[in-house]
Amino acid sequence: MAALAVTAGQGGPRCILTAAAVLTGQLSAGWCNDAYDAHRDTATGRHDKPVAAGTVSVTTAWSAAFLALALCVPLSLACGLRAGAVHLGGVAAAWAYDLRLKATVWSWAPYAVGFGSLPAFVALGAPQHPWPAWWLVTAGALLGIGAHLGDVLPDIGRDQATGVRGWPQRLGTRNTRLLLPVPLVAASAILVMGPAGSPGGWGVAAITAASAVSVAGMMLGRRWEQAAFASAVCVAAMDVALLLLRGTSIA
Repeated sequence: MAALAVTAGQGGPRCILTAAAVLTGQLSAGWCNDAYDAHRDTATGRHDKPVAAGTVSVTTAWSAAFLALALCVPLSLACGLRAGAVHLGGVAAAWAYDLRLKATVWSWAPYAVGFGSLPAFVALGAPQHPWPAWWLVTAGALLGIGAHLGDVLPDIGRDQATGVRGWPQRLGTRNTRLLLPVPLVAASAILVMGPAGSPGGWGVAAITAASAVSVAGMMLGRRWEQAAFASAVCVAAMDVALLLLRGTSIA
């Protein structure tokens, strides 16, 4: 988001402010998630997580989450009222996911809202505070849905064992793996075709590469579960690169 702020024409201080707002928002949601899920992580042996391993207390994690959230509010609003409201809406969606929606069929919605709000936050914080382009928000939302599927995929078995029944858990490992490339490739296509003007040969190459990597990951994922996740990360990285290339036309 800091890099996108640069390409969108924000000045140095505003780029730093944007990065700080996004960072505190992400930290608040991440620490909230670890604190709230401590009992589930402990039950499934997630000793890679400090709270579940006992090296950080649940109280400390909650305190850190609320402190980060308290910092996020003024940092977000300092970027402009509309920009701040959009970003805080995305952070609220992340907290809603942590506290409730992750275990429902609507688990994808907070990711769509949260990821879609981030580039919109940058666009609204640019000079003259322009409304974000439709393709920018749509691509961000699709990227968020793909991130949700990819993030949950390796943990579906453990989630089901502890009663977490979100959208991917209801689909199951196989169906989630097959669906994972769809929103990511769709995001690539929108980032290429959405802005005005012809995308040229590089645009076709980008969509082709994203499709090829996604299909390869989906096929290899039958025998190596991490392949699907790795391919999703690669396509997401391509989408971020496309987003940065389109940064000058995000409004």
